[in-house]
Amino acid sequence: MYSSLEECIIDLEKHGHLVRIHEEVDPYLEMAAIHLKVYEAGGPALLFENVKGSKFRAVSNLFGTIERSKFIFRSTWQAAQNVIALRNDPIKALKNPFKNFEKGLAALKALPLKTSGSLPVTAQEIQISDLPLIQSWPMDGGAFVTLPQIYSEDPDKPGIMNSNLGMYRVQLNGNEYDLNKEIGLHYQIHRGIGVHQDKANKLGAPLKVSCFVGGPPAHTLSAVMPLPEGLSEITFAGLLAGRRFHYSYLDGFCISNDADFVITGEIHPGDTKPEGPFGDHLGYYSLIHPFPVMKVHKVYAKPNAIWPFTVVGRPPQEDTSFGQLIHELTGDAIKQEIPGVKEVHAIDAAGVHPLLFAIGSERYTPYQQVKQPTEILTIANRMLGTGQLSLAKYLFITAEEDRPLTTHDEVDFMTYILERMDLNRDVHFYTNTTIDTLDYSGTGLNSGSKVVFAAYGDPKRELCKEVPDALKELREFENARLIMPGVVAIQGPAFSDYAKAQQELQDFSDALKAKGPIPSCPMIVLCDDSTFLSERLNNFLWATFTRSNPSHDIYGVNSYYEHKHWACDNLIIDARVKPHQAPPLIADPMVEKNIERLFAKGASLGGIL
Repeated sequence: MYSSLEECIIDLEKHGHLVRIHEEVDPYLEMAAIHLKVYEAGGPALLFENVKGSKFRAVSNLFGTIERSKFIFRSTWQAAQNVIALRNDPIKALKNPFKNFEKGLAALKALPLKTSGSLPVTAQEIQISDLPLIQSWPMDGGAFVTLPQIYSEDPDKPGIMNSNLGMYRVQLNGNEYDLNKEIGLHYQIHRGIGVHQDKANKLGAPLKVSCFVGGPPAHTLSAVMPLPEGLSEITFAGLLAGRRFHYSYLDGFCISNDADFVITGEIHPGDTKPEGPFGDHLGYYSLIHPFPVMKVHKVYAKPNAIWPFTVVGRPPQEDTSFGQLIHELTGDAIKQEIPGVKEVHAIDAAGVHPLLFAIGSERYTPYQQVKQPTEILTIANRMLGTGQLSLAKYLFITAEEDRPLTTHDEVDFMTYILERMDLNRDVHFYTNTTIDTLDYSGTGLNSGSKVVFAAYGDPKRELCKEVPDALKELREFENARLIMPGVVAIQGPAFSDYAKAQQELQDFSDALKAKGPIPSCPMIVLCDDSTFLSERLNNFLWATFTRSNPSHDIYGVNSYYEHKHWACDNLIIDARVKPHQAPPLIADPMVEKNIERLFAKGASLGGIL
């Protein structure tokens, strides 16, 4: 149990999980580049003791491995898991009240505690420019807070028990922000703070917001937890930290007494400024868009405050561990929310939201001889209307029948579906709908399409294990490469616009049709570099599903419509880079060279890689 971030850092160092960096390091690109290199090597947490331009220390890679994350929460993990399980299935508590009394008591002890007297975090009043202004990627719009805990309250029901604590990135400088007076707050759809701001807007009043940075690591994790109804992030923070969340109010703003830093301010109705670009977790930049401006009221720091940060980019990254932690803590929550669901896996390698695998149940028509998707289609619709799952773009769903199945073996799972999918029946599009804010494959911000691939029943085909001859020696389409059974990547000319693409794809599908049926290859991926796409499974998952918009980029051999339902013989996904898509994240080679000094023999990170 840690009462502060520093306690955690000391504990990690004592057990060999943290290394101190004594040399001066530039927060402009260098700190992020060091973090990325150490994370990739499976290395320790990093304490930067000499941040150029700031008197404050900074720490990163705290959650860099699932093992270290579990070590941090080793004394409270089980209690937190128990309480979440109880909230997910309250009937269990009624069936065995004495067994579950202790779990309820644990949640009660985690309720937030309002304190008075001295507030350590307000010991020094500082400015935004005093903070470690960390910029991670060359094209970022400025420095960002990457592990913030953004606190807001319901204007209709003020108070901490009706609050929201979320992790929404904060831009500290750059663009049109007035340094030390304004910061940018970026939150996406389906976020709790949006409900609060909407209510404040209707009242014509500013929304008071507090940005907590640091404090016990449990507070950081709580800000990203999808919690069951009735369990607030603040209560969960106390539960996972093993001590109640200590808070006070100052000038009408909530202050976390355990945080290392607190930024308070207001968001006024209709007040936005350009925010971004920002190198994001899909592996591309999210571009400049208008987002709410927070007018800074005060900035506070505790004595010897430490600034925690992370770096996001093409997965896997440190936020991958967050996802694993959340999955292990919440356990079977999705099964309680959506009846019939057995397993759901948001694919990290594809940037999480673009690709979802699910196993459901088929119990509607057990008496029928011919097996086909029925209940799993109902489950798919329910999933695409549920919270964060609704941001999924591609959903592959099936039900177990003849053997056990897991969504975590990506090749086996996709093979199972592709063997059974009826391409004349089992492809279901959702057009002109919402997708992830960070996904630029669609038609606009938050706008795009979805597709469900549903399969159930006996295998319909044997999948190819080498490139079929029909995909060789095609004019303008070359270098066909097998990715996995039944899936082949092929290179085509660079994408210019959709009018030309439709003609190119028509010519391609006509050429394949002329060569005769290819039932063993149900999925063909058109790309810019088939060698890259096929050399690693993660390359296929990332490039294919982040660079395509189902309604615009899925074509088919012998495709046709029947009563508004689209069908084909072979799927073609156009995963070429499109002009409207955001640029991928590329490190600065000069910075990469500069940080080599820290990994040299005798330097702070010598021997780490």
